Amino acid sequence: MKKTKLGEFEEFVLLAVIALGEEAYGVMIKAELEERLREKLSVGSIQSALKRMEEKGFLKSVFGEATAKRGGKRKRIYMATPYAQRVLEEIRAVREGLWATILKINNI
Repeated sequence: MKKTKLGEFEEFVLLAVIALGEEAYGVMIKAELEERLREKLSVGSIQSALKRMEEKGFLKSVFGEATAKRGGKRKRIYMATPYAQRVLEEIRAVREGLWATILKINNI
């Protein structure tokens, strides 16, 4: 496996972006992860991870339309790149292989 430089938290953020689809913007990503991880996260930790992954080529972003609900501010919507999809598939394959070995060794 090629070295991906994708940490565990970044992996979770990336998976949340994919799961949320067109709703993948900061507040929704934070809410999704807090629900799934059952812990509070800071907005800064999410924003830092998103920025890092965009710089690494895992994500692209576009600005959505301005809304009155947000006081005229536009949302930055994130999308996973094909590269991110490949890296996630590699990570999943490695994890599944390791779990299969563990289950086999322990006769589970």
